[in-house]
Amino acid sequence: MDTVSLSGKELAAAINADTKARAATLATGGPAPRLALVVANDDPASAWYVNSLRKAAERLGITCDTVELGADASAEAIRAELDARSADSATDAIMLQTPLPAGIGLDDVSSSIAATKDVDGVSPLSLGLLASNLDGFVPATSEAVVELLKHHEIPLAGRHVAVVGRSNIVGKPLAQLLLAENATVTVAHSRTTDLPSVTSAADIVVAAAGRIDLVTGKHIGEAAVVVDVGTNEAPDGKIVGDVEADSVRGKAAALSPVPGGVGPVTTALLMRHVVTAAENARRA
Repeated sequence: MDTVSLSGKELAAAINADTKARAATLATGGPAPRLALVVANDDPASAWYVNSLRKAAERLGITCDTVELGADASAEAIRAELDARSADSATDAIMLQTPLPAGIGLDDVSSSIAATKDVDGVSPLSLGLLASNLDGFVPATSEAVVELLKHHEIPLAGRHVAVVGRSNIVGKPLAQLLLAENATVTVAHSRTTDLPSVTSAADIVVAAAGRIDLVTGKHIGEAAVVVDVGTNEAPDGKIVGDVEADSVRGKAAALSPVPGGVGPVTTALLMRHVVTAAENARRA
């Protein structure tokens, strides 16, 4: 079987073209949209992603303030920065990059992000709006998975989707988005008994646990669709996903590449959210 590559580059380009035009319109009547990117780690994969966000913002006409708090930042320091940016009328959007320093969970600090500026949908209020099917920003990575599948015309209604990973930034919100598309969703995780039996029964498998080669050919049913959300640093320094691609190709009907799959769509959606937040602020 020839495994189709679920590239996200074409979709990301289309989203970016619209975002750039909207950002330019805002800049003609006032300041450019402004994103505050708050970082409190020294993780290589995170640094790679932050750099890609900065470059994307620059290309699209978005001002990006990168706030480096350091890997030893306290929860109090992180909350103080998020509170300050939430109150700052010059800041349209806020993103808190993960991972956070040891001992600090996203739940400990994310409530300090104003929902109107929470462009990655990580605060308890944003997640609650999503769970209640109300308007708000949704986590961009989860949204990117759904948009990528739609772009490649992969049906979701009535399909069984296995999501491997239960984080508040990918797994759980993705399950909510998939349910809204009328998919039947199983959320698997580190304590799932016999993971291969769960995932191999699914029409679509989404690997989003942050572990290299977690999903292999034995986890995939014939002609399944596989979406790899992972961004992990391999021993050779390359960025790789959660899927052992070599063992999946030829068995799966389709597989998203890393890099070049979910990643560019996630970045494009984040930038679109920034512009949307800026538009909302100008109308307020």
